[in-house]
Amino acid sequence: MRAEFVNPFLASLINVLKTMATMDIQPQKPRLKKDEIARGDVSGLIGMVGKQTRGSMSITFEENLALEIMNKMLGERPNGLNEEVTDMVGEITNMVTGGAKRILAEGGFDFDMATPVVVSGRGHTIRHKCEGSIIIMPFTSEWGNAFIEICFE
Repeated sequence: MRAEFVNPFLASLINVLKTMATMDIQPQKPRLKKDEIARGDVSGLIGMVGKQTRGSMSITFEENLALEIMNKMLGERPNGLNEEVTDMVGEITNMVTGGAKRILAEGGFDFDMATPVVVSGRGHTIRHKCEGSIIIMPFTSEWGNAFIEICFE
């Protein structure tokens, strides 16, 4: 998978969290992911289809980080993962994909986005909508970790 497909998603996640939650996250080293098990507690998954390619992207948050994002965005911190938190993760997934879509469109890659699906619970699985390799990019913050997974055919 080429960096020009991956980097817009990473930059968009950093931008969305900085803008919407005044939160900084630090990217770590990307690697190939060989299984379907999520590395956190709540994930948003979105499919993308275009003329040149198709794929999917997921964002997974550890519970404490998701709760802190909710606190910073809305001024309330739930006691645990609930419907409002999963809705927020779906919205973040939409915003990150939309930001990446704008960047990729400037390079001539256009795609349509599906509605995100949100799954939560320890050890949940993420099934990408394509047959390509899955790149996982960890991020760290003082509140916990986040992970972007990207898969393009």
